[in-house]
Amino acid sequence: MSTSPHTPSSLPPVVLVTGARGGIGRELCRRLKADGLRVAAVGRDAGALQPVEADLRIAADTTTPEGAQLAVAACQEAFGQAPQRLAHCVGSTLIAPLHRTRAEQWAELRRVNLDSAVFMLGAWIEALRAAGQPGAAVLCSSVVARIGVANHEAIAAAKGGVEALARSAAATYAPAGLRINVVAPGMTETPMTAPMLKVEAMREAAARQYPLGGVQGADTVAATVAWLLGDEASRLTGQVIAVDGGFSTVRPLVR
Repeated sequence: MSTSPHTPSSLPPVVLVTGARGGIGRELCRRLKADGLRVAAVGRDAGALQPVEADLRIAADTTTPEGAQLAVAACQEAFGQAPQRLAHCVGSTLIAPLHRTRAEQWAELRRVNLDSAVFMLGAWIEALRAAGQPGAAVLCSSVVARIGVANHEAIAAAKGGVEALARSAAATYAPAGLRINVVAPGMTETPMTAPMLKVEAMREAAARQYPLGGVQGADTVAATVAWLLGDEASRLTGQVIAVDGGFSTVRPLVR
């Protein structure tokens, strides 16, 4: 059957990017737009999304099931279809030993990092299954879930849950043509890490921990996410890709 040039199937894929106002999310939106994809940027504050390069900006709190469903529904209404691709970049961190981590801190960390991933991935999967469409999703973990780093117990546990979620969901939904992968960045220059990295001594100390040296930019992580979402990664699912300058696998040469 022939397809009109204006039907959704003939248009570039729709990518839903959550946490779009953050360093990685914002850079990813810019890259995807430059590649010609249609981008829906999601964040809790509509005003804060205005500088983000996107076709659609959605105010939604994806740490709740209602917010996650709202984000997907807004895409369906605006583009006439569910987003074929999802990049869930919502996250926070906590650097504290377990004995100094309060119960409310753990609850908040779990809400932002793990609950949001569960709700957002679930809403996306539900929409694509209903439409009978294949798709690709990328969740965000952290290097601290890949290798033990002191004073990161809570965030390592939350991000470890994200990785386990992705592996299991990848197995469940592979027959439906849904690919689900994870990136696990090391120290990355973003607004969240800016307070730490603005101290030169801390920046130098962080850089020395990485075999490849230096502190990576958000564009490095965004490039990996964009690749995982694309057709070139069509045989990858259930994978955790560490974008960490060798931190989790290579011992640096200390001089």
